[in-house]
Amino acid sequence: MIDNIPPGLIMILGALLLPFLAHRAQAIGVLVLSLISMVVFWFTPETTFGQIELFGMTLEAIRIDRLSRLFGIVFHIAAIVSAIYALHVRDTRQHVAGIVYAGAAIGACCAGDLMTLFVYWELTALSSVFLVWASDNEQAYKAGMRYLIIQVASGVLLLSGAIMRFVETGSLEFTSFVTEGEPLSVSAFLILFAFGIKCAFPLLHNWLQDSYPQATVTGTVFLSAFTTKLAVYSLIRGFAGFEPLIWIGCAMTLFPIVFAVIENDLRRVLAYSLNNQLGFMVVGIGIGTELAINGTVAHAFCHIIYKSLLFMSMGAVLFRVGTVKATELGGLHKSMPLTTIFCIIGAGAISGFPLLSGFISKSMIISAAAEEHQFWVWFILLIASAGVMEHSGIKIPFFAFFAHDSGKRVKEAPANMLVAMAIAAFLCIALGVAYPVLYRMLPHPEIDYHPYTVTHVVTQLQLLMFAGLAFVFLMKSGLYPAEQRSTNLDTDWVYRRAFPAVVSVTRSVVRAMDRAMRDDGLVILKGFLSTANRNFNDKGVLGGTWSTSTMTFWATILLAICLVLYYL
Repeated sequence: MIDNIPPGLIMILGALLLPFLAHRAQAIGVLVLSLISMVVFWFTPETTFGQIELFGMTLEAIRIDRLSRLFGIVFHIAAIVSAIYALHVRDTRQHVAGIVYAGAAIGACCAGDLMTLFVYWELTALSSVFLVWASDNEQAYKAGMRYLIIQVASGVLLLSGAIMRFVETGSLEFTSFVTEGEPLSVSAFLILFAFGIKCAFPLLHNWLQDSYPQATVTGTVFLSAFTTKLAVYSLIRGFAGFEPLIWIGCAMTLFPIVFAVIENDLRRVLAYSLNNQLGFMVVGIGIGTELAINGTVAHAFCHIIYKSLLFMSMGAVLFRVGTVKATELGGLHKSMPLTTIFCIIGAGAISGFPLLSGFISKSMIISAAAEEHQFWVWFILLIASAGVMEHSGIKIPFFAFFAHDSGKRVKEAPANMLVAMAIAAFLCIALGVAYPVLYRMLPHPEIDYHPYTVTHVVTQLQLLMFAGLAFVFLMKSGLYPAEQRSTNLDTDWVYRRAFPAVVSVTRSVVRAMDRAMRDDGLVILKGFLSTANRNFNDKGVLGGTWSTSTMTFWATILLAICLVLYYL
């Protein structure tokens, strides 16, 4: 019986019961549901089941193999740690949204067909947006709306690609869409575009920096674990070996470095570093060799844990201090010593320090690039490794807990937050030391790879030392960009600056035209409009008299809708 329970379903259905529990019991319920789901998933064998015949299509709802199992395990770990971190929360919205979101992500990574994937894909979008809106402020509402539009658009593209795929092949199986020597079909391109939005490809990425920092303290931890890594899983499944992904990934590793260095909001810095780390994974998918795929999966596994740890540490600071602005922090190591230690462990893991999790996964991708004689790719990944040390390995703990003493003296993080951070920190160390346990679970366990060779260790230590010395030199010389109270724009310039400007100009033009028609007596045009109005009225189309200004108003609304669709 346990073998036939769809992964994630326990969490999704269990969420329906949470609103009927007391607030304290809701938090415990999320943790219990996550633990039960983890046990059930652990004992579910690698198999396929849940075949459904629908409108002449054969759907294979559940497929568990080595790839989906590993993602399912780490998604469960993330859900459990996030649930512990949120035990103090008394908000039904966050508890229900968090557990449904986690369950949908787990279900998606075990989907055997594109239609099942689409259902879970959209469910992750609809549930996760409430983690942003739960902040209950205007900025969070606007960011959540933009996030929802982008995520739903990704689902629409996935559905369109799936339908076209069925028309082309008669199958909805979720398998590789890449055929060697042939260009991608239109359906495959649409699906790639959908995956690329969720994976935050360059120019499609800013929903991440826009929404994650606006989510609640605990909501951001949930968000950091699932959406983008689900996209990584989907890219591995559908586009492994698609070479253009190599250069897309390279761009993703580099461009966030500059923005992260000048950013003042430390949760937004972590969002940019998330882009950077996703780039390593996308490069590995593009290379497509067994070593590269193993490295990508291992890096996704490790990244979910250490990125959650970093977001948890900054969430603890936000919870106690009320801000994560670098200009307003510093000296917190005196009053939050445990949070400081956990943050440093997470920073070391993301930087790739030996004996921590990031080292044993990131080095696999870099080695895969070297083995394929991709010199420039290898070189770019080395630069990116030094860059992530600069903005996440040093900047986050330095400006939050050290730097200048802000004079703020607060309580240490709540016990449940410390327990969650301790678990994540332990896993960062355990994965760095007992890495063979993870390696044996990878999709290609036959690949013999040893991260702790002299070459790997020395090269990585040299990079880390160089990045550290560069930071010290820039700080001492005054060349390091000063932390400023400002909003840094990249592609969000479109909706923060360009779109409002276009709307403003359009409104001014329409108002001028309206005044001209009313005040200057453009008889011919006005007569035409009046005649058209009477004709429509006689036929009962409009059901009332429309003035020139009214028609102008609706024309403006139509134009605005077109502009929104164009820019979004």
